[in-house]
Amino acid sequence: MELKCLSLLLASVTGYVAARSLPIGELESRLLLSKAPSGGDVSPVKLYPAYNFSVPIDHIHNETRYEPHSDDFFNIRYWFDATYYKPGGPVLVLCGGEDTGDDRLPYLQKGIINQLAKATNGLGVVLEHRYYGESFPVPNLSVENLRFLTTDQSLADTTYFANNIVFPGLEHLNLTASNAPYIAYGGSYAGAYVAFLRKLYPDTWFGAISSSGVSEAQWDYREYLDPIAQFGPQPCIELTQTLTHAMDNIIFHNHSYVPELKALFNLQGLKYDDDFMNALSYGISYWQDRNWDPAVNDLDFHNYCTNLSSSTIKYPHYVSHKATAEDLISAGGYGEKAVSLAPHLLNWAAWMNYTQIQPILEAGYTESQYFSLRNETFYKLDDITQTWRSWPYQYCTQWGFLQVGANVLKNGLPLISRTQTLEYGSTICREAFGIMKPAQTEQINKYGGFKISYPRLAQIGGQADPWRPVTPLADPYLNTPSTLNEPRILIEGAVHHWDENGLFPNETTCELPPLPVKKAQEQEVKFVVAWLKEYADVAHTELH
Repeated sequence: MELKCLSLLLASVTGYVAARSLPIGELESRLLLSKAPSGGDVSPVKLYPAYNFSVPIDHIHNETRYEPHSDDFFNIRYWFDATYYKPGGPVLVLCGGEDTGDDRLPYLQKGIINQLAKATNGLGVVLEHRYYGESFPVPNLSVENLRFLTTDQSLADTTYFANNIVFPGLEHLNLTASNAPYIAYGGSYAGAYVAFLRKLYPDTWFGAISSSGVSEAQWDYREYLDPIAQFGPQPCIELTQTLTHAMDNIIFHNHSYVPELKALFNLQGLKYDDDFMNALSYGISYWQDRNWDPAVNDLDFHNYCTNLSSSTIKYPHYVSHKATAEDLISAGGYGEKAVSLAPHLLNWAAWMNYTQIQPILEAGYTESQYFSLRNETFYKLDDITQTWRSWPYQYCTQWGFLQVGANVLKNGLPLISRTQTLEYGSTICREAFGIMKPAQTEQINKYGGFKISYPRLAQIGGQADPWRPVTPLADPYLNTPSTLNEPRILIEGAVHHWDENGLFPNETTCELPPLPVKKAQEQEVKFVVAWLKEYADVAHTELH
């Protein structure tokens, strides 16, 4: 899911904050196009024009959940690069997942699809997912009109595309799936998605590379925090746990101190304690936005931990609040450590105030507008511009992945507050869509979940990815053998689909890409080349 907690999902559009769930990658990929390519290279948005391809709105007429059914068609967007294509080469389709497709174009220009296309004489494609970007089959996003937004319907879109596409300018070539090998790539939600493509439609999809593929859907996804606790910088992890526990103790057992606690963080405008503690979880949640590629890497996690871990008060304005911080820590049950913990709490409050709160106040939002999940009026907006509705609808109905405050690997303490419950995290499900029960994750897990397997289906993952516990590379399954037919690659130190990024030749250095990423990408090229040899051998046999 392209996946940091989705606590900022709505903020990017409206200033309103949504519950955590599968990001999946839409936030980090949005950063890709926010910076001009180095060395004067052409922006991929200018380099690759968008095209439309017409697909059925409703592929599945035998299920009542899509009633009333539709026989109409709508356009999904796609982009392609035929620079390296030669007859006999594959069509390499990067599935866009839960984001606008043009955010994926850098992968076509210099990422994994570009690398595979060069190595195989392939044609690279980015295909947008229904209900994202500009690929909407409906005039508004009412609950009724969202009924066609399921993974099953989208998988059928992508397969229909492969079986019927005629690429503009290449009309003289028959490049449908019956005449060319089609290989799908996806990361996060799209990683699970391409695994499903390979298993459901093997006659169309000759192979698939699932990167950080979250194929095991689950409503309660508390394990999201485990890799952060394991691989994050331990002083920062332990301080986050201790101070979060102290603040939880105030909220649950010493509530008269709550107004003072909120005021320290400049969040006194937040009425609800769970909204307040949700906002405080931003720092630790930025772990997912780390990337080896400097153009994409988000420094917020580093800055959060650098501030939190300092034993001296880094912001002079906060020195006068030292006694307040000590009182709050004592009220939270850590009186014997109040003096030593106070600078860390003050640095957390200052970092939060200056980097997360002040910018939204200066932009004209109130704390409640930006940081609260409770806004019935906002959730009722459903015109076509309310594109924030798409992914929450998917995770509320099928995927889940709500991240709750629960014990992690050690200390018996959570990394985020215990106020972060399933009830709180599913607020958007109830208020925006009227969904009162957990997501029907069985609709996803029927494809195989942790154990999804199929010939020419590769599983790639990051060792430190918070989404790894719901992928086939989760700890209990790490010993599953890797073969050329079903490769399994765990990238040391990597986070979320780090193999997807790439650099221009003038950007590469001895350190970039990191050796584990470089090796993973080289292996991907190697096994795709081997797969294509198998395709060519079969085609040659059939020809004779």
